[in-house]
Amino acid sequence: MDAWTLEFEGDDPGREGLREALCTLGNGYLATRGAAPEHPAGSEHYPGTYAAGVYNRLRDTVAGETVENESLVNLPNWLPLSFRAQGGPWLGESGVTVLDEWRGLDLRRGVLTRRLRVRDNGGRITAVTQRRFVHLRHEHVCGLQTTLLAENWSGTLTVRSQLDGGVENGGVARYQGLAGQHLTRLTAEPVGAETVLCVVETNQSHVRVAEAARTRVFRAEYQLDGEREVIREAGRIGHEIWLDIAAGEQVTVEKLVTVFTSRDPATSDPAVEAVTRLGWLADFDSLLEEQVLAWQQLWRRFHVWLAGAEGRALPAVRLHLFHLLQTVSDNSVEVDAGVPARGLHGEAYRGHVLWDELFVFPILNLRLPLLSRALLRYRYRRLPWARAAARAAGRAGALYPWQSGSDGREESQQLHLNPLSGRWVPDATWLQRHVGLAVAYNVWQYHQVTEDWEFLTHYGAEMILEVARCFASIAEYDHGRDRYVIRGVMGPDEFHTAYPDSTRPGIDNNAYTNVLVAWVMQRALEVLDMLPADRRAELVETLGIGSAEPQRWQDISHRMYLPIRPDGILDQFEGYGRLAELDWGSYRARYGDIRRLDRILESAGDTPNRYQASKQADVLMLFYLFSADELAELFDRLGYRWDPGTIPKSIEYYLARTSHGSTLSAVVHAWVLARNHRAQALEYFVEALESDLADIQGGTTAEGIHLAAMAGSVDVLQRCFAGVETRGDTLWLNPYWPPQLGTLEFDIQYREHPLRLRITGETIRVAAGPGRRPPIRLRCRGEVALLGPGEAVEFPASVPLRRAAT
Repeated sequence: MDAWTLEFEGDDPGREGLREALCTLGNGYLATRGAAPEHPAGSEHYPGTYAAGVYNRLRDTVAGETVENESLVNLPNWLPLSFRAQGGPWLGESGVTVLDEWRGLDLRRGVLTRRLRVRDNGGRITAVTQRRFVHLRHEHVCGLQTTLLAENWSGTLTVRSQLDGGVENGGVARYQGLAGQHLTRLTAEPVGAETVLCVVETNQSHVRVAEAARTRVFRAEYQLDGEREVIREAGRIGHEIWLDIAAGEQVTVEKLVTVFTSRDPATSDPAVEAVTRLGWLADFDSLLEEQVLAWQQLWRRFHVWLAGAEGRALPAVRLHLFHLLQTVSDNSVEVDAGVPARGLHGEAYRGHVLWDELFVFPILNLRLPLLSRALLRYRYRRLPWARAAARAAGRAGALYPWQSGSDGREESQQLHLNPLSGRWVPDATWLQRHVGLAVAYNVWQYHQVTEDWEFLTHYGAEMILEVARCFASIAEYDHGRDRYVIRGVMGPDEFHTAYPDSTRPGIDNNAYTNVLVAWVMQRALEVLDMLPADRRAELVETLGIGSAEPQRWQDISHRMYLPIRPDGILDQFEGYGRLAELDWGSYRARYGDIRRLDRILESAGDTPNRYQASKQADVLMLFYLFSADELAELFDRLGYRWDPGTIPKSIEYYLARTSHGSTLSAVVHAWVLARNHRAQALEYFVEALESDLADIQGGTTAEGIHLAAMAGSVDVLQRCFAGVETRGDTLWLNPYWPPQLGTLEFDIQYREHPLRLRITGETIRVAAGPGRRPPIRLRCRGEVALLGPGEAVEFPASVPLRRAAT
């Protein structure tokens, strides 16, 4: 892998799913996995196509219970294209041997190129070059160009180009046996001489999807007529095209496709729109030029450069940004969809939206704030379901679901299949109520970066207030402690779903949750104070906020209980420190990879609920979200003594008791170790960069990339190692830069100021672009500076501030 290209040589059936996921192309509206066009879905290949926000709900009977799952729908496959020489076997069939193959994903241009040489059972060798895109500027357009060179044969070349509407969801092994047929086929017909149309509809949500494909063949710049016939197969519609070719000649097959759904704005009939827009398109090469320009412009906003870094840090960072921008981009702004945890790259987590946006927004806030705003509005639009969930639980305000999909109801699975034991076990992850706290945190951080008062006034404040109201009603006053407690929840850890031998799900006083609740109460009070008087009055009236509620928020922000042990370490939850210690060495010796320790224990009739063993960072998430100064302020407000030594002690304690069963674990541990254990932090940072490239979670990347880990690894660079923080109308800079990473340069936007930051082991330089905005305030290790448009400032590591030449 070079700085801009991800390359794969040869054939590797066992890792083909991984390659397909990593070679996915998308544009924030639509994405298609990097599967070979000649192969249908099977044990090795899975050519999935997904559109943001297109979900469907199906029911199954599992372990005697009826369960309902909503899934991101695998849409008709627009890729199918194959050929044969002289009536021989088709490419993709057993009679054709692949002699050599190369794939390259061009991150700079958003183009996947594939080169291969094949020999059929008649000894005929054909060289194939394919290029494809999912267009960034024209979000409904996809293109596949295939060039065929007859190396040692002459005769009839037959090309088959199709749309496949007979697909279903089958990309996750754990879901096999569950319902996956989401589409009803409505139309499959030719439209004109070169075009075919496929229309389907989801069978529960009734989203209509139309794909139109136009296939043309060229020799040099001249279009060939060729003999053409419409072919209809099970679920498929397309053309077979016959033409003569001589040895040494080549022809180019151009397939352009448009995809529309009934969810699209300004669309009356997706079929009409797909056919009409297809007719407007020029040729593949013209569209490719526009694609290259669109990616060039987007990369300017997401400029990242590392000089002198060891290993493949820079290529991995760019790959992670690339996949982030294929999942959410400018094209997402008009789409009512959230941030799917596994991108638009596969079907794991059924395409649901969890808390992963917590790790994504820091990248987007500083580069594409309009996109952050749109994604936050996904949460705002789902306030009705969150309010309904709160009412059903006997609570006030809004109770956001752990897993969200189309409308915002709770989509978490009720039962979970352990692939090690083959048993379906109860799944209590819906008790991760902290997802609502993350929503409020994201709203607040967006405002800190953008100072977008319109959004805060009309949308953001309402979300923060409703989350605060919900947790104020969840918190119970404990007279014996004279503090508020929260019972029956789960923290980010996910291993601990209940106390040992308890029939009640959930644990009490999860430290992460309780600290966030205290923080949210402060923010709710602050937001009310910040709002214009008329809007504050409207919200209070509309939401029915009683006069006693703000006082309760105030009390909770001062009296929330934290499970602090005598040594100062925060217990992950009340009673965590009394659980049994796990013999980590024994389990590692026996099982090797123990990341999914929960499954190992369950298969042996045991449970992680009995042990001080965590899947991922839980208490340590507090050190990820808040600076030491912020935590000191929170603890002081709560009336607890804050000891700065708590942080390193807590890191050491929990690191020894974490299995790292989530890709997020490496991100968070790289972050929290950066201050005192830079070498170890760098190791975790490299692991985060490799999480999907090396597929460290045992084959899960094939089911979809881990979007939060990808975005989070980039955020480790910008907010942890480079020390960028937005707080209190100030851009804070507190770098802890590993010298092994050389020099970092990246661009951000802070309160409408375009900024370029350059960080080395000795200095951090900030240069502002031109503009008319008032100066911003910077603070670096005690030094304060005002930076206006066109100015630059440089902060040495330990000497006074000096102005730099612009």
